Amino acid sequence: MELARHWRQRNARYRLEGSRHRTTGTVSFPADHGTDEEPFCLSGRGSVLTYAVVHAPSTGHEAESPYIVAIIALVEGPRITAQLTDVASGEVTMGMQVEMVTRLMADTGPDGLLLYAYKFRPVL
Repeated sequence: MELARHWRQRNARYRLEGSRHRTTGTVSFPADHGTDEEPFCLSGRGSVLTYAVVHAPSTGHEAESPYIVAIIALVEGPRITAQLTDVASGEVTMGMQVEMVTRLMADTGPDGLLLYAYKFRPVL
């Protein structure tokens, strides 16, 4: 069932929760579940390292095309791939400061499961 998988990933998707190594302080995202790791909420702020405009989306995302996918360097260190929102492709620049927002990603239909996930937008 999809619900169980989404429930397990809720902290990463809604709070951008990763992990921090207790000894070295190294921050990981997604979380590393090793014995020396502790949960760590990332700030959700970072900068665009690189990006691409997707014109040929995967199945189920045709209505969103074209959309922007970027590699974000978070201020805490990890790099993540995420969709950009609230910005036109011609306005995106490398080094642009961005912040995480939670947005609806999908509605699974009859079972009523609404799926939310993080995206990034320019800092307001």
